Amino acid sequence: MKRFLVIGHNAVTAGNFSLNDMPGGAGRMDILCSCINSCFFLSHSLRDDVECYLLLLGEPMPPKTILIKGDEVRYLNPDERSTGSLLKKALDLPCGEKFRESTKGIYVKRRGLKCLLKDYEFSVLDENGSDIRETENAPCSYILSDNHNFTGEEEDMLKDLPRVSAGPKVLHADHTITVILNELDRRGL
Repeated sequence: MKRFLVIGHNAVTAGNFSLNDMPGGAGRMDILCSCINSCFFLSHSLRDDVECYLLLLGEPMPPKTILIKGDEVRYLNPDERSTGSLLKKALDLPCGEKFRESTKGIYVKRRGLKCLLKDYEFSVLDENGSDIRETENAPCSYILSDNHNFTGEEEDMLKDLPRVSAGPKVLHADHTITVILNELDRRGL
């Protein structure tokens, strides 16, 4: 199973945002929707061997984690607006410290980075990391950030994790996911 954890530093944690203003009023929820699309969409199908975690840290109730499972998800379409609608439904659902399903294959809970790091061995996607093409044993679980750098507190939690780069140029988060998945595909992972 391939996993991506995307930290949305300003992404709202309530479902009352407007689908017409995901870049502004929803705290760059549009970036997270693009990352979801990059995680799952192929030309004529969905990847069923990927899980995407979104760690939302914006107001009013941070942190919240949304999980999308490729082998279970339904109703996911390749446009940001319909993806945003699925995220709204997840954020409208009252939740606690255990995942609760909002729609088929989409889950939400109130947990932060420290808890997620206990569940899986992640590598950090970092432009200064080892180039994935030169990495002998490519990892299958990755953490990356939205349009912000990791905070000092996040860096402290991530300091001992391996660092991997998607290549020589700094890419948008969604493009980074596409490049990493392409490399894993080439390796048959």
